[in-house]
Amino acid sequence: MRPELEALRRDAVADPTAVDRFVDGHSFPLIDDSTSTFVYRGEADSVRLRHWVYGLAATPAFTRLDGTDLWYVVLDVPRDSRIEYKIEVIRGDHVESIQDPLNPFTARDPFGANSVLQTDGYERPAWTLPDPEARSGTLVAHRSHSPALGRDVDLSLYLPARFRPTSRYPLLIVHDGSDYLDYSSMQVVLDNLIHRLELAEILVAFSNPQDRLVEYADHEPHARYITDELVPWLETEFPLVATAGGRGLMGASFGAAASFAVARRHPEMFGRMLLQSGSFAFSDIGESERGPLFAPIEAMVNEFRADPEPFSERVFVSCGTFESLIYENRSLVPVLQSTGMEIRYVEARDGHNWENWRDRLRDGLSWLFPGPLWMVYE
Repeated sequence: MRPELEALRRDAVADPTAVDRFVDGHSFPLIDDSTSTFVYRGEADSVRLRHWVYGLAATPAFTRLDGTDLWYVVLDVPRDSRIEYKIEVIRGDHVESIQDPLNPFTARDPFGANSVLQTDGYERPAWTLPDPEARSGTLVAHRSHSPALGRDVDLSLYLPARFRPTSRYPLLIVHDGSDYLDYSSMQVVLDNLIHRLELAEILVAFSNPQDRLVEYADHEPHARYITDELVPWLETEFPLVATAGGRGLMGASFGAAASFAVARRHPEMFGRMLLQSGSFAFSDIGESERGPLFAPIEAMVNEFRADPEPFSERVFVSCGTFESLIYENRSLVPVLQSTGMEIRYVEARDGHNWENWRDRLRDGLSWLFPGPLWMVYE
């Protein structure tokens, strides 16, 4: 037990206001070099921590501090870590999953919001925050019918602030585009990196699926939509660099698998790939334990591992060390390198979430599409 909690247990016996002073006088969770102590205050039958760190017990139980309504649980967490979590409060048969009332840091995702533990050494990158000096690019909404997919497709197109019809721009197609905009601050990131001359002025197509678990799992109609419909239309409407080195695909999780699948089906088309926490299920013998939704991806990755062939020029891969997918991503990197493609791999002490992917965007984008600043040093 942390010394301050031990002291609180002694003080609270004689002074009921000791818990109030303790809560008012600390920031939570309590962080040491190698441990983090989560604290909850309130009446309950039991309290659990729900986190998303692969390798740790998913719901460790809090311990009640004797004679108080204060609960605590200690996790071993290294420096430079970022962990999203919720607190489960159990009263009778009722389980309530809540954000940590004592922690002001939260992160949003398509399912709501989580509390965030930020240990010493982690700091949100400044280039993910709005910069009043950075000119804002323009987002243009577009809807069109896709014969390949048999449905209407909604896009958001990012045009850099200094967009000129007389210039030529690289193209980046982003899977799960709306989520990258909503939860990874991607427009802010693009504006800032272009302003800082770290990223080339670039046109970005933020694409969205209808049934992502189908369309993103090595789905031929999806690949046909990207290569036969979307890219030709964009090249007709906008002044784009018409070479593979000027075209890129990116995505996270199933979106990374979709990018991988499209590029493998059309290896001449995309010279830049940004793959984040890819759902790259594979099996050396038998079947993977990922389940039937992953079966098309497993078949694709098994085929690639058996006969690796280059499908791009530069591939940036990132993954969180707290993800269950870390094994698959680490295993894929040497196979990618064996093809002769230029590979850069980055890990971080984070999980499978949009802010992890946000925090890796500068490394990936500025390497794949370097701006004038980086080009000076290359």
